[in-house]
Amino acid sequence: MHSIIENVKITINEKLYLKDPETSELGRKIVGQSILLINEIGFDAFTFKKLGERIQSNESSIYRYFENKHKLLVYLSSWYWSWVEYNLVLATNNIENPEKKLNKALEIITRNVQKDDSIAHIDEYILNKIIIAEFTKTFLTKEVDEENEDGFFVVYKRVINRIHLMIESVNPTYKYSKSLASSIVQGALHQNFLKDHFQSITSLSESNCLTDFYKDLIKKVLL
Repeated sequence: MHSIIENVKITINEKLYLKDPETSELGRKIVGQSILLINEIGFDAFTFKKLGERIQSNESSIYRYFENKHKLLVYLSSWYWSWVEYNLVLATNNIENPEKKLNKALEIITRNVQKDDSIAHIDEYILNKIIIAEFTKTFLTKEVDEENEDGFFVVYKRVINRIHLMIESVNPTYKYSKSLASSIVQGALHQNFLKDHFQSITSLSESNCLTDFYKDLIKKVLL
């Protein structure tokens, strides 16, 4: 298992930053405080000037790390999906039964995220809220095909393909495993958004678990 975990360490595409923010205290502060600020005011209102004021640093110092706020958001998203993938592999690697393995993966994808204290400068709970609210803005752009070629979304797609392979293991004859896998991963974000903002068009609530919904769906579709 150790070798598999080594292969899913949190690594970010170098094209997303000008200087690796993990290499300095200022860079880590930029990442950590940008998460908190985007959560507070939203990505549309977020600017490097506002972030500079928050961290008491020149706006120009942030531009030494990130070319623009779009790439910063993609960076945060890539970090999040790398963290999800790490937890997904860690939780499912030793499970042999395909159905149990898929159910455990559903729990990881749909669970309520808690802060991981081992990574001090990133609040995963707040980052999850940003991903729910803002992730589609990373790829609903005119540049999506070019950025996809540059590997900006490789970890997100890798998470989906891990689920896809688990679905195939449960039912090799099911023809739409990739579509089902992407619907689960993206749908989990969407259902959380509906639960928080459009409760009249979702059956889910705090007492009606998202994990149970997807386990029920998988059971009816695959078994």
